[in-house]
Amino acid sequence: QGRLVESGGGSVQAGESLTLSCTASKYTAINVNACVAWFRQARGKEREGVAALSTLSGIANYADAVDGRFDVSQNHIEGTVSLQMYNLKIEDTAKYYCAATRGWCGTGWSAASKYDEWGQGTQVTVSS
Repeated sequence: QGRLVESGGGSVQAGESLTLSCTASKYTAINVNACVAWFRQARGKEREGVAALSTLSGIANYADAVDGRFDVSQNHIEGTVSLQMYNLKIEDTAKYYCAATRGWCGTGWSAASKYDEWGQGTQVTVSS
């Protein structure tokens, strides 16, 4: 019943990798149909959807800016949803948030208003 909690943020060089984790056991339990998503917000910019995972089907969605570089997955035992980020770019610098709601993600996954629960965020900074 606790708030979603993100971890794993940090500072890396462009081209390196980083993995974020979201504690979300309420949504990753077996046979639970939920959508767990990652959003990010850079300074001076609006919050944008990065990736989303329908926990029952395993179907994932990605923003065009990260498609092919980011991978979202879940671990039912650990009760977590991870965001693996590869070949990070300077423009990936942002505070990353985990969000979740019941039901599959669908085509509206990138709308922040879809989600009922949010984490506190974790900062990712990519430098040259």
